Formats: sequence, structure tokens, C-alpha cells
Amino acid sequence: MRDGFVKVAAANCTVNVCDVDSNVETITKTIKEAGKNGAKVIVLPELCISGYSCRDIFFQSTLLDACQRGLCQIAEDTKDMDALIVVGLPFEYNGKLYNVAAVLNHGEILGLVPKKNLPNYQEFYERRQFTPGFDRVVPVTVAGQESLMGADMLFNCKEMPHLVLGVEICEDLWVPCPPSTDLALAGATLIANPSASDEITGKNTYRKELVSNQSARLYCGYIYASATDSESTTDVVYSGHNIIAESGSVLAESELFSNGIIYSEIDVEAIIQKRMRMTTYNMNNDSMFPVDFSLNIEDCAITRYIDPLPFVPSEDVKRTKRCEDILDIQCRGLKKRLSHTGIKSAVIGISGGLDSTLALLVTVRAFDMLGFDRKGIIGVTMPGFGTTDRTYDNAVSMIKTLGITFKEISIVDAVKGHFADIEHDINIHDVTYENSQARSRTLILMDLANKYNGLVIGTGDMSELALGWATYNGDHMSMYAVNAGVPKTLVRHLVAYYAEKFSDTADLKRVLLDVLDTPVSPELLPPDQGGKIAQKTEDLVGPYELHDFFLYHFMRYGERPAKTFRLALIAFEDKYDRATILKWLKTFYRRFFYQQYKRSCLPDGPKVGSVCLSPRGDLRMVSDTNVKLWLQELENFS
Repeated sequence: MRDGFVKVAAANCTVNVCDVDSNVETITKTIKEAGKNGAKVIVLPELCISGYSCRDIFFQSTLLDACQRGLCQIAEDTKDMDALIVVGLPFEYNGKLYNVAAVLNHGEILGLVPKKNLPNYQEFYERRQFTPGFDRVVPVTVAGQESLMGADMLFNCKEMPHLVLGVEICEDLWVPCPPSTDLALAGATLIANPSASDEITGKNTYRKELVSNQSARLYCGYIYASATDSESTTDVVYSGHNIIAESGSVLAESELFSNGIIYSEIDVEAIIQKRMRMTTYNMNNDSMFPVDFSLNIEDCAITRYIDPLPFVPSEDVKRTKRCEDILDIQCRGLKKRLSHTGIKSAVIGISGGLDSTLALLVTVRAFDMLGFDRKGIIGVTMPGFGTTDRTYDNAVSMIKTLGITFKEISIVDAVKGHFADIEHDINIHDVTYENSQARSRTLILMDLANKYNGLVIGTGDMSELALGWATYNGDHMSMYAVNAGVPKTLVRHLVAYYAEKFSDTADLKRVLLDVLDTPVSPELLPPDQGGKIAQKTEDLVGPYELHDFFLYHFMRYGERPAKTFRLALIAFEDKYDRATILKWLKTFYRRFFYQQYKRSCLPDGPKVGSVCLSPRGDLRMVSDTNVKLWLQELENFS
């Protein structure tokens, strides 16, 4: 339960219809197995103590009394377990029969939550036996034990305040306004759904989407535990489809017709962070009856997948769709800016590197959408002290292959003259040496834009902006920054996608693939003796895949440094050691905080994903924010 993670389980087991003693024994065994594997919240199916398929036998007092005794037996047998347990049974109250989920903790029956929405259509006829559940919370007695009953209950963990459980049952999820909506708006971060959903063709896909979408709408964890094919098969068959989801992502899912337990960890801290950022998430904390429970705070091993490349979909189909969508957003943003201003010319510096390549491809595509002549795009190569033959040749080939206007303007003489003006020794390769070149190039681009009545297209990406890896008023500045919302780890995939789908000629595809194979570098220092790139960005600021991982978790979830470090160790366990990850995480925080002044005056550019650094959009941060707290938290790690 450290760092907001809570291990949960959706469990099912063999149920014999109306054989309560056998069911209680099997349920208890299943609960103990889940507890042994570390689960702190364990959810079992609807009416599992009796079996869902009892039909009119539900009216028999013999069965109802046995179910109450069975529930008390389960509570007694699990009293030494440190878990919150949800299990289903029929329960008579005030002369009416209810389908309830009992919530147990340390041997105590905390409450009975009745099912509110009873299906009475097609193969379902629950209203024949059961009465719809009520919201108010009333005292009840269960086989001599005092408890509570009502739909409006929230179960609050005293030791972990962000862990708040709400319960809805099966059909409750399928109605237009599920009870889980009110439960979440009242503070529930985790929804348990004991269910008995029969299986028909295609229903499992719909069910999975329903659970996933509800967890996304509510920003919550969702545990769905369903009855198995051990139920009666008189008219229908049950598949035991268990699902665990969080905020739209399915973390674990059982195979159909496979009894057992699935596990994952719900990150309740991340859920709270998402809700805090949503001003339209209107909480109503006074609408529910609170019931406290206790769990020991213990370490929780993380078994859920931690994506090392959170900006890049791992599946080919999704990645292809993401690339297409982003290119469309970039191109249409630039298209609108060009049409709005009436400008039919664009100026872009082409280095032969990844970022300028992507910016050029976006510009070409935008011009094609507008029906503009590609000759209106002026691609400028500006060789300097660090330019290598490889990047120069790629830049020239790209410009000519794409059919845009080519210009070559060396900055060497201009920068040497500038060094003389400011009395800088050309042999001192410091920040002045590097940034003078970047600003000289920007000056050329801006003046060319004036001359040709064009827009300077920015090439820098979001990862560079996060680290401040840009020359202030140099490559940091443009008239429209098409890559401003694209992280470095995604730039590569966008160029690769373009190479595969839109390359008109073999020459264009060849040069794009070579750009992809070229080390990332600003090329502001002279090449090595072999004429190869000497200045490699990732040697200086760290691997971009690490920084993009840090950026995503910092911006998307507001995570503490210790938690980000822990997740990075899992995500990159086979690639980077502990010391390397810690070193670059500290670098990330220092650079992110110290370089905010560069982001405070960014040019316009389109947001393309869930994270963006625009001072007019996602990041309202003053330039003098102190990084001390974030670095202090990492001092105890080594």
C-alpha cells in the first residue's frame, strides 16, 4: 500500500446452487488464497453464497437463514485476514427480499449494499424475487450480528484516506445513471461490482468496454467479479469474466470460462491527482454514509505493467493510428495559421536531424492540404562549425526530394565576425560558442521570413522544452512551433510512419530512414577526427526515453519523485541501473524547474496529447519556482 498502490483481486469459484455449506467453504478458501497473495480488497460474485440461479427457491426461509449463517461463518473464518472482502447473498429485510453485497473486514460485517436496478427483461426476471435496493442506511441484524444496510454507503480506510470503496451490483452498471457515479462523486476511488452476467456472443467485449469506460468517466478503480459456469445452465451459461480497470485502462482480465482469481494494483494517488485537475469533477462529499475500516500499511509489490514509453502505444495498430492523428493535428494547426494570416510561404531550418525533418514533413503536408505550391516552403541549410557531411547531405537530399525551395547560407563567417565583436575566443567551446551559432541561424530564418512574407516554422520538440534544451531566443523561438506538443520518443515514430506511408520516392524513404539512424545532436561543436558527430545530446542531458517517462508521470499524475523513481526502476529494469536512473531523474527536476522561463514565452503550437507545456494551456508555472522539495525527496536514495 506504499505510494498509493493497493493490491486488489476479482475472484470467483465453483458454486453449487443452494448448497450454502459447500459454497461457504469454497468462498473462504478462495478469499484466503487471494489474501495469501497480498490482496487487500477482494471481490466475489453476486449471490455467490447461495448461487445466482436459485429462482423462486430464494423465497425459502431455509435458504435465507443458511445464507446469513454462511456469511457470519465467512466473516469468522477470515477475521485474521487483513483485507476488505465483498461477497454476495440474498437478504430479507422488513418483509422484502434484497440482492445484497456484504462488506467484511477483520471478522466484522460492515454493511450490506442492496442492488438498486433489477433486470426484468429477456432472460432476466429478478423483480419476481427481489425488491430494488434503497439509498438510506438502516440498522439490520445478520444472524445475530449488528450491521448496516443501504446503497448510500462508502467504506473508508482509516490508514489510507484515499482508499474509499463504493459498491454496485451487476445491472447497476448497465443502466443510464449507474450508482457508481454518485459513489465516485462522493469520494469513492474504488468501485466493487459483484456480478452474475451470463455469456452470449459478443457480450464479453461490450462488458469489458463498459467497465473500462465507467472507470474512465469516474477516474476510479473498478473491480468486476462475475459468476462462473458452475451456476445452473438451465437457460443460460455464465463465463466467470473478471475485470480490473483503472481510469480507462484494463489492468487485468480473466479468460472466459476459467474459474480463479485475477490481481492487480490500483493507484489511488493517481486517481486523486486526476480528479484534482478536473474542475468539472464536482464532488458531493455529504451525500453518503461513511463506514470506516482498517488495513495494515504494508509494502505492495507492483505487478501491473509500467510502460517505459508512455507516450508511444506499444501495439502496432494503435501506434499507427496515434501517428496519423498527431500528424493531422500538427498539419491542420499550421494549415489554419497559414490560411488565417493569408501567408503562402514558410521558412524552416533543415539540419538533417529528427526534429527539423518532422517539422518539414508537417509543413509539406499542410501546404498540400491547402493546395499551395511546395516551392513556397523555403528549406534553409546553415552549415556551421559542427555540421557533419551526413546531416548536411541528408538535409539537402530531403529538400530536393520534397520539391521545396533550397537555400544554403553558411553561418561560419557571420559567427566569426560576431565572436570578434563580442571579444570571444573561437577556441573556447563554451555556451557562448554554441548559442551564438543557434541565434545566428534564428536571425537568418526570421529575416528570410520577412523577405519572403513567410512564417518561421519551429522545429523544437516538447522533450527539449521540458529540459530547456534550447537556446533562448535561438532555436527556442519561431512563428509557429509545430512540434511543441510532441515528445522526443514519439518524434522518431512519426518520421518512421511518414517514411512508410507517404514517401513518394525511394530516395525520400532512404533519406528519412538514415535520419532515423542518426544520433540526436545540435551539432554546435566541431566533429571528431573521423568527421562524425562529437556532441550527442543524450550523453549530456540523459536518455530521452527516461526524461519522457519522468515528464509524463510528473505532468499527468503529479507524482512524487520517490514514486516516479520506483516506477522507473520497474519500467527500465533491464536497461538502466539504479544509479543511472537516479542521476537523470535529479537532472530532470533541476532542468525542468530552472528552465521554466524559456517555456513562459513559447510561440504558438498545437497540443497533440495528454501532456503539454504551453504557458497558455497545461502548465501555469512561475519561472522562480524552487526545486528544493523535489530534490530533497531523492536524497535518501542511492
